[in-house]
Amino acid sequence: MPTAYPRSFRRIGALGACVAAAVALSAPFPASAAPAAPAAETVFTLYAKEIPSGGSGQTDQPPEVGDDVSFASDLYRTKGGEKAGRDGVTCTVVRAEPAGGDLHCVGTFVLTGERAGQLTGQALMAFTSSNQQPAAFDIAITGGTGDFKDARGFVRSTPDGDHERLEFRVTN
Repeated sequence: MPTAYPRSFRRIGALGACVAAAVALSAPFPASAAPAAPAAETVFTLYAKEIPSGGSGQTDQPPEVGDDVSFASDLYRTKGGEKAGRDGVTCTVVRAEPAGGDLHCVGTFVLTGERAGQLTGQALMAFTSSNQQPAAFDIAITGGTGDFKDARGFVRSTPDGDHERLEFRVTN
């Protein structure tokens, strides 16, 4: 059965979590091959506000490996401004220790407007049992659809009052 977590724990997992380590292996290409044109980077900022899930989100039980939590947010162009989409995230505890552990989070951003489509992201991040507000973290963009087909990059998530400030750096 899923376990509810304190607000700070849920915030850490919100929209992914920290940068996941990845190793890319590529074969060398022949000297005659033309270098690929540099990909264009798009940078934009949105604000996420978690939507109520109906549960209290509080428990005194420490998380255990395999516990998970899911949540969703509405995305806005400015705090309290025009809605720009939504997201959904699921985080699973993959390491649990007395003072904290690691979460593996995967999520999808559904974006509307001038550029529309979905961006997927994932991250592995440490959490602590304290109630302190988490620092900024990065979410690796692992793919996309629509205007974000073949997307890569990252999203920097920074706590901003009752919102999360999301700075997207997307290359496709």
